[in-house]
Amino acid sequence: MPPTALTTQCLRLVLTSALVVAVACGRRSDGRPGMATTPGPLTGTVTIDGSSTLMPLSRALAENFRRSHSLVTVEVGESGTGGGFRRLCANGAELVGASRPINIAEMWQCAANGVAFVELPIAFDSLSVVVNAHNSFAACLSVAELKRIWEPAAERRVTRWNQVRASFPDQPLTLAGPGTASGTFDYFTLAVVGTQSQSRADYLRSEDDDVVVKAVESDVNALGYFGYDYYLAHKDTLKLVAVDGGQGCVLPSPSTVADGSYQPLSRPLFIYASTSALHKPAVKALARSYLDPANSLQVRALGFVPLPVASLLTMAHRLETGETGSRFDGRGSVLGLTLDSFQDEERMKNALVR
Repeated sequence: MPPTALTTQCLRLVLTSALVVAVACGRRSDGRPGMATTPGPLTGTVTIDGSSTLMPLSRALAENFRRSHSLVTVEVGESGTGGGFRRLCANGAELVGASRPINIAEMWQCAANGVAFVELPIAFDSLSVVVNAHNSFAACLSVAELKRIWEPAAERRVTRWNQVRASFPDQPLTLAGPGTASGTFDYFTLAVVGTQSQSRADYLRSEDDDVVVKAVESDVNALGYFGYDYYLAHKDTLKLVAVDGGQGCVLPSPSTVADGSYQPLSRPLFIYASTSALHKPAVKALARSYLDPANSLQVRALGFVPLPVASLLTMAHRLETGETGSRFDGRGSVLGLTLDSFQDEERMKNALVR
């Protein structure tokens, strides 16, 4: 569907003047500057599910939304990226957070059920490897060492820290991490092991990252991985491990995501919306909030890196026009994407080729 004259004018004004969308298109229904929403009181229920990495942001945005729209009920679930896609494709969830793009099996499931969706990249995360705060030796691990820990061949064989590196102490190696329905699991296994979803199975697994946090907090010999926002919320009891992807040891952080140095564990985060649900004004208004440049401070406060304003506006246009499908051809996790990958179609294609 071609953009309306008003939409085109809005995008041009924002891109050339660096003003928020509301300056050109109006104000939000709560009266504050930002992306315009449907006028009048919103009602109904909105269901959000999916990635545990995105749950803190979804809960924060849902709470802000409820303050402005008291007649709307927002239900936030946490079944992992894979679980969220299953609900989306079964018409059970209207908005789904994802820490990887939708894969081909999930796309076929949606198609079989007549569910079309809009794919919206919203931010970047530095997937973080952590140890207990009292761990005094694991300051940096290479990707090869992480593979030695997590590959299927390590199951019941690599069980002590000195098997990872000879200079490490002869102490038990305790592992905790996401379950198989997690997009973080999918991305980490592709980036570290080399094959998506291939991992040893003898570790504490959960789609709830708080369970993984508690496991590492309670064991001085533990190692785990999850989104940076969960480290940030527990930084007094956890310690970040720098990752050497071939260019030296780099700690995960918003700054190392922004400058492209934290590789290969920097990854984009997404919101998916079913097109049928977007006909509900409350669903569309809440989806807009993920793309509102006015919410970038909240995104940053949780440790994420929001997409540049120009990219957010491109995604907002995709939402408003109901542009369906995925740019990733059902690949699931994709390595090597950066903040500028989403600025235009040519950069996206080049990133996928790489």
